[in-house]
This record gives sequence, C-alpha cells and structure tokens, in this order.
Amino acid sequence: MTAHAPVGRSRCHRVMIVDDHPLMRRGLRELFEREPGLEVCGEAESVAGALGEIDGASPDLVIVDLTLKDGSGLTLVEAIRDRDPSVATLIWSMHDENLFAERALRTGAMGYVSKAASADELVKAVRDVLAGRVAVSPTVAQRLLQTVGRGGAKTMSGGVASLSNRELAVFELIGNGLTTRQIAERLQLSVKTIDSHRENIKAKLGLDSAIDLVRHAVLWVLEEA
Repeated sequence: MTAHAPVGRSRCHRVMIVDDHPLMRRGLRELFEREPGLEVCGEAESVAGALGEIDGASPDLVIVDLTLKDGSGLTLVEAIRDRDPSVATLIWSMHDENLFAERALRTGAMGYVSKAASADELVKAVRDVLAGRVAVSPTVAQRLLQTVGRGGAKTMSGGVASLSNRELAVFELIGNGLTTRQIAERLQLSVKTIDSHRENIKAKLGLDSAIDLVRHAVLWVLEEA
C-alpha cells in the first residue's frame, strides 16, 4: 500500500476488527471491503492479540466486541486509549446497550452499535466515528442529554451497572461457568485478585454467598444471550 492517496481522492480509512468469532470477522471484512474509502488492516480475537497487532496495522478505527477470548472488550478500549488516543474505537456487541453503551463511552469508545443493527447502520456508525462524531442509538443519545441536563450526574447506579469494568468481566465469566482459577488464567490475574473481585461483586449486588453469586451471574448471562 502506498503512503499517500492518489491526487483528487480522499485517503482510505484503515479499520481493524476484534471479535472472537471468525465468521463475524469475515462478515465484517467483506462488508467493509465493499465500502469506498474503507479498508480492513487487521483482525484479532483477543485483547492480547489486538494489542500485538495494532502497532503494525496502524488503524484509524478499531471495532471491538465486548466479549473476547481473554477478557472484556472494554479492557481493550482502555488500553488503546492509553496507548494512542488518536485511534478511535467502536463497540459492536450483542449485549444490552442500556447497560453497556454509556459504560463504553466513559471508557473511551466513540460509539456503540448492537449486533442486531443492519449493515447500513453499522457502516454509518463507522463513518460517523471516523468523522469525529459519537455513534449511539437515539435512545442512548437522549439519555446522555438528560445526564448533561442534570449536571453530569451518573445514570448508571445500583445492580450490575455499579460494577467496575473488571468486576463486570469477572461476573460474566462466572456466569459462563468458569472457576476462579480459570478466570484468573483468562484475565492473566492472580487467584487472590479474582477472589477480591468476587467479594466486591457480592457486596455491590447484596449477595450473601458464593452460590448466590454464581446463580445471579448465570441468570444475567442467560438474559444477555
């Protein structure tokens, strides 16, 4: 690829895809390669894989699924923001936007698109973010405006929404049936750290036992599926 776009043509925007499902990545690649002014510069299935590819891929935008092989997409968004703030991120996920969209924006993403959205809606969101605009649904946009009207008070409070990004990742993995040791290996943390997160989650959700924690996590994962 040449370093400069031909005279009279705008440069091609480079998009990187991070999703743990190969078919999803393939579908997105085929979609974007049909779009003028867009090119896919790389793919990854995990946080570590994406961070290993990003310097060489030099993306303008990284599209990130929330659930990756080694942790939460929010962790990746934070890492990209800290490493190179000029790289935009867009969350593309099956999870409920009422819980995750505002969280994603606060973490550093420029937008949130449901996997239930149409191809045209996704492409529009990509172009909006590349143009420097935030891409969210009208419902989320209205809620954000209401937040500003209240002086910036946080709208997410109580319940699962009160969990930190790391706690939420642990909670989801508990709901997917992973043991504490497996979660520690997946997130590359110590067992002691995961135990601490579990206790914090129990306290925030008002749960009395490990059994209650597992039951609530499983039910939450089933509701999100």
